Amino acid sequence: MLLVKVLLVFLTVNQVISQSKRGNKASSKTVLQGKEIVPPGSEEQSIAVPGIPSVNVSLLARTLTPTRSSIFPPLPEQKTSDDMRLYLLKNTQVTCNDGTTAGYYLRETKGSKRWIIFLEGGWCCYSKETCDLRYKNVKRLMSSADWPRSRRGIGILSSRQDENPHWWNLNAVFVPYCSSDVWSGNISKSKNDFAFMGSAIIQEVIRELVPRGIKQAKSVILAGSSAGGTGVLINIDRVASLVEEMTADTVQVRGLVDSGWFLEAKQGKSDCMDGASCALTDAIKRGLKLWNGALPEKCRQQFKKEDEWQCFYGPKSYTSMKTPIFVVQWLYDVEQLRIENIQPDFQFMTANQWNNIQSIGRELKKSLREVPAVFAPACFSHTLITTSNWLEFQVKGVTLSRALQCWTKSFQDRKGQKTVVRGCPFHLIDNCQWPHCNPTCPALHDPVTGQEVTLLQMFLRISIENQRRGQEPKGDMNQLMAMLRNGG
Repeated sequence: MLLVKVLLVFLTVNQVISQSKRGNKASSKTVLQGKEIVPPGSEEQSIAVPGIPSVNVSLLARTLTPTRSSIFPPLPEQKTSDDMRLYLLKNTQVTCNDGTTAGYYLRETKGSKRWIIFLEGGWCCYSKETCDLRYKNVKRLMSSADWPRSRRGIGILSSRQDENPHWWNLNAVFVPYCSSDVWSGNISKSKNDFAFMGSAIIQEVIRELVPRGIKQAKSVILAGSSAGGTGVLINIDRVASLVEEMTADTVQVRGLVDSGWFLEAKQGKSDCMDGASCALTDAIKRGLKLWNGALPEKCRQQFKKEDEWQCFYGPKSYTSMKTPIFVVQWLYDVEQLRIENIQPDFQFMTANQWNNIQSIGRELKKSLREVPAVFAPACFSHTLITTSNWLEFQVKGVTLSRALQCWTKSFQDRKGQKTVVRGCPFHLIDNCQWPHCNPTCPALHDPVTGQEVTLLQMFLRISIENQRRGQEPKGDMNQLMAMLRNGG
């Protein structure tokens, strides 16, 4: 019976390829844009992850290259009106890991009373050995010494209206990640081999922006991707309190968390000998002591001191959070899979691995049910809001930009109530049960040939491989075929 199903799938593939390419043509260009740099000794860990060709899923390795596509492309030396200009902090005691002064990039828009402050991502280090390795291989995430004088905003930080229709004309701030502490640390270099001042950097940036116009702001968005997104969860209530203290109490402060909503691993590695294999929980536990981590007070009160690390996980920190947030989260985030020790190489994947991936997607979906503002496509990928093609992805026919606009409108129309305005949704979670079932997902690529591959082609590989083992992926094959014929 299985052989008959496989033949049916094979006959359907050609029909589905054309539909898949229509949804993925533009995004495939972005996916192939970045080049993966694998650190010495870790070549064997490089695997194929749908949505990113030939990706090393180690979060430590991710710090060595941009994720999916560069947040900012290389710039010519001359500055244009669209560029964000570098400002080093006036308070030189607030530093990067190596003691150089931290800073931020700013593009001011005359007359605008809206601000977005973006926290860069890039994993962390949690011991002298991992920090030394990080400094050797990716110095820009630990030092401001070689930062360019200006950068160009992309995605939600872009000043181009066609690329960023809702927020193109606000005041944009990009805060480079150079503290390696998931934006939580508060200890100077004089007391350690490295400084860890992520939390202090955010606070100091806010203070320096007051005379530049935040004092008269109507809204301030603290945003971040990956570790920067987790940094938003850790810092948003403190930022809201500081803004309220330093400005008029009419300023609305909100958070935007992109790919930083992690779940505690059920089957991740516990080996913490090196950065590539250390499970997230173990890294955070060790890091908190090294960083002198400053966690949200209300979240800390929920746990014993030895369990405070749980505040780094979205579902745990959200329950005690006061400030409204919007969560952008791929349901099959490749970094969440790494945390679970799952390496989705579709050339050799077993049915058990496929079923585990589906289970993680269900858990992520469940964890987001009570969050009023969500955009969660059922795709394999990582980070979204600072990619040039971020407008191409949809959930239930709604783009992220439109959902964010609806979310903003809900505060204006309902005076801060977390309710959906009729005809303007912002709680958007994919309902389809298969990984990568959303027709607007990033293109998938064969890890060997680099050619685009459809979900059905990969499912066919899994089916053939698992015939010999007496296993079969969970789910109704006929339902999958019908879903893809109808565009998801």
